[in-house]
Amino acid sequence: MHWLKIFLELTKFRISLFTAFSTSLGFLIAQKNPSSGMFFSVLGVFLIASGGCGLNQYQERNDDRWMERTKARPLPSGKFLPKKALLFSLGLIVSGFFILIYWVNWIACGLALFALFWYNGFYTYLKRKSAFATIPGALVGAIPPLIGWVSAKGSLSYDPQILALSLFFFMWQVPHFWLLFLNYSKDYEKAGFPTLTRIFSGRQLRRLTFVWICATFATCTIIPLFGTIEFDVILGGLIIAGLWLIWKSAYLLRGRSQPFFSRTLFTTMNGYMLLVMALFTLDKLIH
Repeated sequence: MHWLKIFLELTKFRISLFTAFSTSLGFLIAQKNPSSGMFFSVLGVFLIASGGCGLNQYQERNDDRWMERTKARPLPSGKFLPKKALLFSLGLIVSGFFILIYWVNWIACGLALFALFWYNGFYTYLKRKSAFATIPGALVGAIPPLIGWVSAKGSLSYDPQILALSLFFFMWQVPHFWLLFLNYSKDYEKAGFPTLTRIFSGRQLRRLTFVWICATFATCTIIPLFGTIEFDVILGGLIIAGLWLIWKSAYLLRGRSQPFFSRTLFTTMNGYMLLVMALFTLDKLIH
């Protein structure tokens, strides 16, 4: 159990599983029925995402020592040696790419390679330089559904359905990351990361985050316009989920005495995305 816990922490299991889930959603929207191709694309993305998270922890192991939120991770706490973590992470990445190349297609593999580069190369470097790194970094979240799509279609053809879905995942990533970073702004400042709290006032940050959350909901309502949803009850569920998110986020506008954000809203953002993905998946499985 000790090693299992280290594995789950190093690979950020929940994030990697979420990434795999979004890949399956892209596949189902393209093909409408699960198949072996979906299994291999999801498995490949899961392994690459797990390895990418482990590689990120290797890259940021020295910074993590300074933050309360991350100092107990396997590398800064000494539970796992950095060299072993690096080799293990690279092994996961190579395994994932092998699965995508052999059982899926080269296009899916190329998209996964780009996502890995963007996250571990570009974004990991940029967030030490700019407090706005999250915006270009959010592109990583838009790629897994696209991988699922090309896994089903076999080609990277233009289609507004997958573009709308990927845009939604991109939009959601930004307030999701901001709520995480800003909840631990003191930690990030102590580790030398630039933060939005040094650029905007509390009121400005609350409004900015609320507006972006509203834009995330608006983006979600665009997806059904391209024929993605088959059942009206699913569409109604998406609208209700979005209104619930807006209602829960409205406290950001309720005066200076309110905290800029909280763990509750961060959890709400995650719950909203999981609910949306579940509704889209249910729509395809019962079709």
